[in-house]
Amino acid sequence: MENAAYVGLSRQMTLRRELDIVANNIANADTTGFKVEQLLLGEEVGERARNAFIRPGVSFVLDNGVGRDYGQGALAQTSRDLDFGIEGEGAFFKVNDGAGEAYTRDGAFTVDAEGKLTTQGGAAVQGDSGDIILDPTLGEPAVAPDGTISQNGARVGLLSIVRFDTLAALEKGGDGLYRNPSNATASDATDARVRQGMLEGSNVNPILEITNLIEIQRAYESISRMIENTNDLSRRAVERLGRA
Repeated sequence: MENAAYVGLSRQMTLRRELDIVANNIANADTTGFKVEQLLLGEEVGERARNAFIRPGVSFVLDNGVGRDYGQGALAQTSRDLDFGIEGEGAFFKVNDGAGEAYTRDGAFTVDAEGKLTTQGGAAVQGDSGDIILDPTLGEPAVAPDGTISQNGARVGLLSIVRFDTLAALEKGGDGLYRNPSNATASDATDARVRQGMLEGSNVNPILEITNLIEIQRAYESISRMIENTNDLSRRAVERLGRA
C-alpha cells in the first residue's frame, strides 16, 4: 500500500472515532448538565526509511484526545425544590460517591432514607461541613443564590461549588460525574449562582451535530474512493511492468 493510502487510512480511523463522539453528543442532547465533546486531531510523523534522501517522512493523522466545551447550558424551570441549576461557567457541585470526590453540573438531587442530599446515582452532595442532612419534618429546603440551604428559616449548610483553573484536569467518571485524577486544586466558585427549581440543560446544538455527522460520512466516503484509486494505480503499474 502506498503512503497516500496509509495516510488516508489514518484519517479514516480518526473519523470513526469522531463519529462515535458526535453520536454520543446527539444521544445526550437532553441530558442534564451534559457538555458537548469533540475529537482533537494531531500530527504523527512517521520515521524515515534508510533511503531518506529519496523518500521523506510521512505525516499521519493522530487521535489526540477528546476536548470538552464547558460552556453554560440553558436553565429550564422545573419547580422542583431539590432541583438546583448552576449559573456560571466552569463551576461544579462537589459530591462524594464513596470512591472519592467528584464533580457534577447535574443538580437533580434527591434525599436518601437517612435524609442525606444525594445525586440520582447516590453520591452524597457536599457542603461546607461535609454531607448535607435534611430533616423531612421541617419541610422543603430553600436555597439562596449563594448556595446556602435552610429549612424553616434555620441554616442547614452551604453547597460546595468549586471550579478549576484548568478544566483539562477533569475527566468523565460516569453518571454525569467528573473526576480529578491529576489532583488539581479546586477553588470556591464564589461568583456562581444557584437557581432552585431549575436545571441546566445540555449545551449540545443538535443541528450542528447532525451537520457534523453528514460531513464525517462524506469525508469517509471520499477517502475510501481515494484509497481505491491509489490501489488501482498501483495494480495497473505492476501489470505494465510485468508486460514490459
